Amino acid sequence: MQEIRIGRLSKLGYSSEEAYKSLRTNIQFCGKDIKVIGFTSCIPNEGKSSVVMNLAQAIAETGKRVLVIDADMRKSVLVGRHRINYGDKGLSHFLSGYTDLDDVLCKTNIPNLFMILAGQVPPNPSELLGAQIFKSLIKASKEKFDYVLIDAPPLGSVTDAAVLSAYCDGMCMVMSANMISYKFAQKVKTELEKTDCKILGVIMNKVEMKKNSYYGKYYGKYYGKYYGNYYGHEEDKQ
Repeated sequence: MQEIRIGRLSKLGYSSEEAYKSLRTNIQFCGKDIKVIGFTSCIPNEGKSSVVMNLAQAIAETGKRVLVIDADMRKSVLVGRHRINYGDKGLSHFLSGYTDLDDVLCKTNIPNLFMILAGQVPPNPSELLGAQIFKSLIKASKEKFDYVLIDAPPLGSVTDAAVLSAYCDGMCMVMSANMISYKFAQKVKTELEKTDCKILGVIMNKVEMKKNSYYGKYYGKYYGKYYGNYYGHEEDKQ
């Protein structure tokens, strides 16, 4: 098993840290049978990958073993955004049969946090995610880790998230405030419902609290103008 270093995670303020702790608690209260959780969004740049990484760190801090699987093999941003140093092998290589699991499963410099990165862009991402080998990977991961968080592509763009939802105990949707219409959000939610996978909830990201009259007044005197964009930071783009 190789060891990689995550060079940067978002610097969270007090309010953002509390938001992730709250999200962590909500995940834990979903039940002990909810171990494999997929995260998708409607479109790119809604902060999905940053939410996954910050949540993974929040869970790992409690002593739970967490595996993050970067299943966005079409357009992964984790390596570049978090300055992760690793070899050239990842999930796409394993699912294609080019390498063993030990070659792509990585320790990180964050205690209790492990990762499988996306690897090179394959010509057939949906087919690879729907293959038996991915199902076997998830089954084995459930036995070794307390939580498996899967960073899936935006469901509003491609069908990969719908394919891998068959192996998840629940799915979360990350939505960025003021980026998509209500109608489009409902359409994506309907597509996710068709998979019969439990929808655990929607995570609102990049919420500017000073423009929200209710939350701004309630949290303003405690946390200032921003409530940490709820889950995530304004500069987080995926």
